[in-house]
Amino acid sequence: MSSIPETILQFGAGRFLRAFADLFIHQANQREPVGRVVIVQSTGDDRAGGLNRQGGKYHVIVRGLVDGAVVDRVETVESVSRAVVAAAQWDEVRRLARSPHLRLILSNTTEAGYALDPQDQPGDAPPRSFPAKLLAVLGERFNAGLPGLTIIPCELREHNADTLQGVLLQLAADWRLPDAFTRWLQAECVWLNTLVDRIVTGPPKEHPLLAEDSMLAVCEPYALWAIQTKPKAWRFLEHPAVVWTADVTPYFLRKVRILNGAHTALLIRARPRGFQTVREAVNDPELARWLERLLFEEVVPVLEGRVEEPVMFARQTLERFRNPFLEHKLSDIAKQHAEKVEVRLVPTKAEYEAKFGKPPPLLSEVLAAEPLA
Repeated sequence: MSSIPETILQFGAGRFLRAFADLFIHQANQREPVGRVVIVQSTGDDRAGGLNRQGGKYHVIVRGLVDGAVVDRVETVESVSRAVVAAAQWDEVRRLARSPHLRLILSNTTEAGYALDPQDQPGDAPPRSFPAKLLAVLGERFNAGLPGLTIIPCELREHNADTLQGVLLQLAADWRLPDAFTRWLQAECVWLNTLVDRIVTGPPKEHPLLAEDSMLAVCEPYALWAIQTKPKAWRFLEHPAVVWTADVTPYFLRKVRILNGAHTALLIRARPRGFQTVREAVNDPELARWLERLLFEEVVPVLEGRVEEPVMFARQTLERFRNPFLEHKLSDIAKQHAEKVEVRLVPTKAEYEAKFGKPPPLLSEVLAAEPLA
C-alpha cells in the first residue's frame, strides 16, 4: 500500500473520521486504489504521534445489531500514510498542498468549527482557525499553478460546504487576496455538501488489541455518508455506505427529524424517570412503545414523500438505540437542549398540524413538558 500516492489531506485526527471515511477509503483501496490520507492534527500532537508510531495502521471494532443479529468484528485500517502536527510541521502541510497527486480535502473540526480567529493574518505559519488554515493551503496550491481540489467537509451542519466556502471567500476579501485567487476558489475548487451518520466511541475497557493499538476505536455497524455530486467533482469513493446525490438536504432532514428528534424526545420522557442511557430507556417496555408510536404515528407521516424510506430509517434508528455495546448517555444529548428542541421537534409539530389539521398528541405532550433542570 505504500506505493499508493497521497491523494487526500484530512483536517482532523479524531476517531470519527478514522472509523468512517478513512475506513471506507482503506476498503476501497483493496479493490481499486483511491489513495492514501495525510492527517493534519491542529490541537496537540498525541493522536498524530500515536498514528505515526504505528505506521498509520490501526483497528476499528464494529459492534452492534443488524436485523436483530449481533455484529462484533474488527477492521484493520491502513489508508493513513502519516500524520503531521500543524503547529510544528506547517512546512510539510505546505509541501503537500503543492503535490500534483493531491486531489481531495476532508475535514471534521472541533466545536469551534468554522469560527475565525481575529488574530489570524496572511502568512501565519500556521494560522489558528481551521478556515484560515484551509485558505492558506488552497492559496499555496493556487500560487503553485496547480489544479483546484475537491473539498468535502464532514462537520454535522446543514449546507456545510456552502457555509465553509462562504467563510473562506469572506476571509479572502478581508485579507485583500487577489481576485484571481477568489475566482479560482469558486470555479476550480469543488465544494460538496455532506451528511455523515455513524456513532463512533472510544476504545472498550477491555480488548486484546488495547495492548498494541493506542488508536483503537469502536463504531456501530450502521453508516451513511451522503455526498453532493457536482460537475468536476472527484467521485473518489464507491462504497455501500456512500450515497452520491444532487441534494443532501433530504438526508439531513431525515436524520435530524427521526434519529436526532427521537433522541431529544426520549430524553424529555426518560431522564425524569431516572434513566441514564438511551439503551436503558428503550429497553423499558413502556418507553419503547411510546417512542415507536411517536416515530411511526407522528414523525414519519410528515416526512413521507420528502425523504427516502423514512419507515425503514425509523426502524433502523430503534435498533441502533438498542445497541448492546453502546453507552450513549442522556446527559450528552441534553447539551444545548433548547436549541435542539427548536430544530428537531418544533418543526415536526408544526408540519403535522399543517398536514392533518390537528396537533400531534405525543409530540405536543413532549413539548409542553417542564424544561430540563
